[in-house]
Amino acid sequence: MTDTLRLDASPDGLATAATLLRNGKLVAFPTETVYGLGGNALDDRAVAGIFAAKGRPSFNPLIVHFASLEAVREYVEWPDMAQRVADALWPGPLTLVLPLRAGAKLSKLVTAGLDTLAVRMPANPVARTLLELAEVPVAAPSANRSGRISPTRAAHVLETLDGRIDAVLDGGACDVGLESTILGLAPRPRLLRPGRITAEALTELLGRPVVERKDTDQISAPGQMSSHYAPNAHVRLNAMDWQPGEARLAFGPAESCDLNLSPGGDLIEAAANLFEYLYRLDATGASRIAVMPVPHVGLGVAINDRLSRAAAPRD
Repeated sequence: MTDTLRLDASPDGLATAATLLRNGKLVAFPTETVYGLGGNALDDRAVAGIFAAKGRPSFNPLIVHFASLEAVREYVEWPDMAQRVADALWPGPLTLVLPLRAGAKLSKLVTAGLDTLAVRMPANPVARTLLELAEVPVAAPSANRSGRISPTRAAHVLETLDGRIDAVLDGGACDVGLESTILGLAPRPRLLRPGRITAEALTELLGRPVVERKDTDQISAPGQMSSHYAPNAHVRLNAMDWQPGEARLAFGPAESCDLNLSPGGDLIEAAANLFEYLYRLDATGASRIAVMPVPHVGLGVAINDRLSRAAAPRD
């Protein structure tokens, strides 16, 4: 494959990206969470190309992105609980995992052999326009080499995928900065991956407890690998002081650091900055990145989930 085509989010750029997707090509595009690596979810070769470009294990399922609720319901069973969640939170940074509808003509590679499908309607206007123009369901994991830091800018995508994919659609920086919350609804509500939308918020919406997944459970949705979101540097968590040679990532008031996720202790700001700042510190060439503690409440649960996977032992 030649160098990856750079497209802007103009009408011409969006039209080109949509045509590429319909024709089985791979296009990275922005969502409100992170950049996704899109491929036509109906096309076996396109979906296989996603796994190949990322170096992603074939047992790790993909999220499929849709432009409309009507399109989603063609591919999954749709209980009343799903409708309640969609009415409140879609489009937005939430993925639902639901039973695959019988006869759904998706590539079997998308579900990694499971009888469920992860579905999402992103809120980012560039993503929504692209999906409407493409007129196909789009499988799209994060647009990076498997296990590496998730991209929140087009430049991040090109750091690991330039020449491995057909195009990247540059829609600027992502607002949320963390991958979507994943909620399973069969047979009961279950948090499969934390994100901007918290377990507490989902429990309040549904009026019943949302059970949290354990790391020892089988993989049932994206983002559950023990080592994931990792920079080249090793990551030291809950640093109360700095050691020589470390790149220093702070949260809240800090006397000295290289970057601060949020000097004021705002978890929303910290989430939006997390992957961008890991990219910047990794680029310094430091062998280790030390990270101050982040409160394990609300959105901090999702931030700590990403950090713990970034710090996990690697194969």
